[in-house]
Amino acid sequence: MEAATIQRFQYSSWTDLRTFEGKPNGYLRYTQRIKEDKRFRVVALALDKRRDHRLRSVSDKNSSALLDTGSLLHSPFDEEQILKATEEVKPYLNGRSMYLVGMMGSGKTTVGKIMARSLGYTFFDCDTLIEQAMNGTSVAEIFEHFGESVFREKETEALKKLSLMYHQVVVSTGGGAVIRPINWCYMHKGISIWLDVPLEALAHRIAAVGTGSRPLLHDDESGDTYTAALNRLSTIWDARGEAYTNASARVSLENITLKLGYRSVSDLTPTEIAIEAFEQVQSYLDKEDGMARPGGGL
Repeated sequence: MEAATIQRFQYSSWTDLRTFEGKPNGYLRYTQRIKEDKRFRVVALALDKRRDHRLRSVSDKNSSALLDTGSLLHSPFDEEQILKATEEVKPYLNGRSMYLVGMMGSGKTTVGKIMARSLGYTFFDCDTLIEQAMNGTSVAEIFEHFGESVFREKETEALKKLSLMYHQVVVSTGGGAVIRPINWCYMHKGISIWLDVPLEALAHRIAAVGTGSRPLLHDDESGDTYTAALNRLSTIWDARGEAYTNASARVSLENITLKLGYRSVSDLTPTEIAIEAFEQVQSYLDKEDGMARPGGGL
């Protein structure tokens, strides 16, 4: 994305408005209950419709293919449900940005684009910004010629710029962005969302498209592609897994699969994952709002 395009979406300050500020406690509890009841009815209806209309959606909606190719195809039903989810959460965001974190191959870019489009936000891919800052050098080439430390420095610079200079954006971060505490300081200026995907599913996705663009997977070339990817992902997870729990909201693909009655996480579409992300963000905002009320904290 060109720098001129980025500049058009620059905002000078953060908006931090409290919808219920100054209202009596009874009013807060009443309006909160109405909001939660309404959201429950919308979610319940969406779940029923997703099951009833599953076969009428876009054919071949295997998430492995969609997430890896970056396809943004939706059925009319998908569009309807993502709009409903967006309408529920957007009034309470107060324009805050969102940062998607997760292991490589978890679908951050595809899901992030869907969320940004639904919110009317601007989407940024952190890896793309780093490549632009390095005069078009690819991530794989940065690792090969300059080392991971240089990449991580550029990653932090990109997150700093996004968090301090831009407003109403959805950012797809690199899988290792979570390992630097300073990066969390920048991401927590908005709302961070962890896409939690089982390692086995990630290994299948990566094995299907190859590891050429993923330099951290080049160290293990033993065995078949799936086994090599799974072994390397397991090692990376051991180093990063706990860091992902710092995110404001967690989107578990295993939980979505169970909730929707699917057989595998590979049956999920990116839009269904984005809908769940909005629901988890709403839950986070509800908790945050409760902590902000008088007597709401511990």
